[in-house]
Amino acid sequence: MTASPGWYLRRLSRMGLREVGGRVADTARRRRWRSAPPVAPEVTGARFTATLPAGALDAVPPDAAKRLLAEADRLLAGHAEFFGVPRDDLADPDWWYDPKTGRRAPSCHAFDVPYRSEDAVGDIKQIWEPSRHQYLTVLAAAYAISGDERYAERVAAHLRSWWAANPPLRGAHWISGIELGIRLLSWVWVRRLLDGWSGVAALFEDNPVARRQVWHHQRWLAAFPSRGSSANNHVIAEAAGQSAAACAFDWFPDSARWRADALRCLERHLRSNTFGSGLNRELATEYHGLVLELGLAAVAEADAAGVPVPPAIHLVLLRMTDALAAVVDDRLRPPRQGDADDGHGLVVDGAGTDRWGSLLATGDAVFGRLAWWPTVSGTDVRTPLLAALIRPYAKREAAPAAPRPASRPAHFADAGLTILRGPAGIWCRCDGGPHGFLAIAAHAHADALAVEVRQDGVDVLADPGTYCYHGQPAWRRYFRSTLGHNTLELGGADQSVSGGPFLWTRQARSRVLVAEAAGAAGDGVARWCAEHDGYRPAVHRRRVELAAATRELRIVDEVRGPRRAARLAFHLGPAIVADLVGDRAELTWTRDGEHRSAVLELPGHLRWSAQRGAVEPPLGWYSPGFGRKEPATTLVGTGFAGGAARSGEFTTVLRFHG
Repeated sequence: MTASPGWYLRRLSRMGLREVGGRVADTARRRRWRSAPPVAPEVTGARFTATLPAGALDAVPPDAAKRLLAEADRLLAGHAEFFGVPRDDLADPDWWYDPKTGRRAPSCHAFDVPYRSEDAVGDIKQIWEPSRHQYLTVLAAAYAISGDERYAERVAAHLRSWWAANPPLRGAHWISGIELGIRLLSWVWVRRLLDGWSGVAALFEDNPVARRQVWHHQRWLAAFPSRGSSANNHVIAEAAGQSAAACAFDWFPDSARWRADALRCLERHLRSNTFGSGLNRELATEYHGLVLELGLAAVAEADAAGVPVPPAIHLVLLRMTDALAAVVDDRLRPPRQGDADDGHGLVVDGAGTDRWGSLLATGDAVFGRLAWWPTVSGTDVRTPLLAALIRPYAKREAAPAAPRPASRPAHFADAGLTILRGPAGIWCRCDGGPHGFLAIAAHAHADALAVEVRQDGVDVLADPGTYCYHGQPAWRRYFRSTLGHNTLELGGADQSVSGGPFLWTRQARSRVLVAEAAGAAGDGVARWCAEHDGYRPAVHRRRVELAAATRELRIVDEVRGPRRAARLAFHLGPAIVADLVGDRAELTWTRDGEHRSAVLELPGHLRWSAQRGAVEPPLGWYSPGFGRKEPATTLVGTGFAGGAARSGEFTTVLRFHG
């Protein structure tokens, strides 16, 4: 899909004058670079000194090393999977090929690549992902642990192939700053992990092609930063990659300036992208993980190079880590909120490694765990490697004294996110926060007042996820629609108005009225209440109560305003089997070989139906990861809301058995 003139007008309307001016300057610079591209300086005597400390690899747990080597062997055989699409050609990849559509990106100047058009380019995410080179960091880590030179030789062959196929400013891999930033970070770790290999200097610092690629990546990032309404997780990746490369590859006349500018940028945007409570302002949990990974990786490079890090960076990362520890469920799964594209900042682990447990383990090593943190039982490769480079927070002379929560937070007022917890692993996320971040709220969903409910880590009332970004507009609309979430739709419309796949032109405003942890009223009931104005003049208000004694979750929806058509949706997780009879659904599932059940009592004055795997229009789907979807049952109640008291209020009760 190519952006229409209307989209450009809507996008322009969300920019301030400063951003418009910056984008005009970017356009002028691109024109200059077409006729006179920048020239990398000649460099001699380049050295790499940011190696792992002695003994760092010895701290890698054996089971984590075993998973890593198994994944590396699979990659060595040419097998991989990106966003649900298997690839068997990774022994000798075509860097511009999209296996999903069978298309190749055009060979043209980077600024001419129509990357939003799947017809012209293919699925750009499928093309970009292998070229983040995070599978090469896995291979390099396998070499570092095993000493098997096959891994190092494959890494070297692929880097040389990529550099030859993607000269500066040519093709699809020179379009997006987040791709360049993450790729630089991967190259830093590849060089570090291959340090014991005899050919590593010839691959990097003694290789003029490699030096030119590193310089051009940094020059590009310095010239075209994400701006204004686009300064979300992308600018964090750009700054993290730039600062990491300028620390580890300190080879160029501009390295010191790039490093200082990138660290200032990282400090500024980590603060602006993060609520004071520590949650990411995009309110898209996977981007919280991505930003935290990028920030920790940037700090590791600065510490390895002896470069001072602004204290505010450490403080934000500390708060982000505590916030993550606070919101995960009993199986260390965080909320499934907003967009998720499976993006990672640094990958050195094999399949089966728990991302969130790994982040908490690193947080423990860097910041120290609090007494209320959940226990992390899994192991990973990344934590001991980062811990070997990052100085612990408590030992930093300039570390600000940061009060940390004495008990596990349940309500994050600035983010409007509340977690209600009950016995037997019952976990409920309630969403009463801002629609999204910045003027375009790019990664937001129309999910105001949505709930997400799990028991012992199993999705019962599920957030369906994301599935796709480009190329499939009907699916993109569905997965971020109001009907696609556990909330109330009025008048057949979303609460917030979309202007494109990463653009919202009108955003619902929510406010939390009540947020009480269990026992606050002395009756063992956790309570939450919020409302939003997305259907003004009507107001949708929702009350949620979780009673510990009865294991009962009660949801009351109230509409104040004119009578309108209404649909109330409850999306069940893919493991849930539902038997719907009238306004009562029996839910059953299995967890670790044990049968579980619950009953969902639905509002009787709505007409209820069970939808599963419908495609025209989409309804009844769950996306376990980007590019993947599977049928799941959605219960939809249809009727009217507003006006008379009877049709203005709906009560739903979810009662867990056993």
